[in-house]
Amino acid sequence: MNFLYNFINKPLPATDAGWTLFLDRDGVINEEMIGDYIKRPEDFHFIAGSLEALSMLHGFFKRIIVVSNQKGVGKGVMTAADLDAINQKMMEKIAAAGGRVDAAYYATATDPLDKNRKPRPGMALQAQQDFPDIDFQKSIMVGNMAADMQFGRAIGACTVYIPTRPDGMPRPEEVDCVFKDLLSFARAVQQQRQAT
Repeated sequence: MNFLYNFINKPLPATDAGWTLFLDRDGVINEEMIGDYIKRPEDFHFIAGSLEALSMLHGFFKRIIVVSNQKGVGKGVMTAADLDAINQKMMEKIAAAGGRVDAAYYATATDPLDKNRKPRPGMALQAQQDFPDIDFQKSIMVGNMAADMQFGRAIGACTVYIPTRPDGMPRPEEVDCVFKDLLSFARAVQQQRQAT
């Protein structure tokens, strides 16, 4: 992954228990089907280490929010009920492993200019409406695409890039930190907290 040398990996911000963690889903929590969509619960497979990571992270953040573009619904290749079933499976497995996700928001429109579709901040604004204690200046966005990093920048969050999709690589100025996967990020947060 030599392309990672294009990024200046800054230290993580000094977080505390009042911070919010925004997470992309596909390619961060679960294995991504490049060129296709996760259309059924049986298509959803956690990335190795992601359940462990979510179990660790649950103690470090006040809010953990999933924000994911899912235009397969808008395209009609899957239904909203399918998406709900996938989400339910994800939430149940995370909880069973000792983790927590406070809420998951999905942008299902196909229009790239839709206010809720990343990189636009609509899903973050929905989350803040539902959880008024969310402070975007005390938040981290973890994702694997340029749109995730742009979403993070739009709300003033620290941006963490997980390089599982080099074809969606962001510009260096959009990225604060790079970790190979969610577990590496969780371990870095844990190490930082133990040092303070």
